[in-house]
Amino acid sequence: MNITIENMIKDNWYDVANIYKQGILTKNATFEKDCPDWNTWDKNHRLDCRFVAKQNEKIVGWAALSNVSGRCVYAGVSEVSIYVDTNFQGHGIGQKLMEELINESEKVNIWTLQAGIFPENKSSIRLHEKNGFRVVGIREKIGKMDNKWRDVVLLERRSKKIGNDCDEFQMPVVKK
Repeated sequence: MNITIENMIKDNWYDVANIYKQGILTKNATFEKDCPDWNTWDKNHRLDCRFVAKQNEKIVGWAALSNVSGRCVYAGVSEVSIYVDTNFQGHGIGQKLMEELINESEKVNIWTLQAGIFPENKSSIRLHEKNGFRVVGIREKIGKMDNKWRDVVLLERRSKKIGNDCDEFQMPVVKK
């Protein structure tokens, strides 16, 4: 399967939103019940590190990072979102998106990637672990979905560039 990875643009939103809605319907990808509009989604995700996966010009997956905090000390910590069209899962698309996220995140001084994944989403947990994420813990009963408490597995990946300290990373300038 020939997959290309490109930067996500606003014109991709229709396809990205449809793939996001597929994830919402599984009830194992996110606590969200509805897909946001473009402006809301755009405001909540980094402008860099957002990608679409295409097969023959058809968008079959997407990935993006969102900042975990507005505090400057966490400027290098981002949360991972990866979604693959249900008709294209199991073909390595998530892996290609993850590789792109990791490579590009390090270029923009992200030193920690984190993910919160429902324990039932075993394929997503495997994808993250395969790419150097480790399970930090289980956030028990962290949120309710359909009147049922749900746990979330918290995973993180530290940049290999860090070594024993963060001197190699420059703190980004946070615009107010």
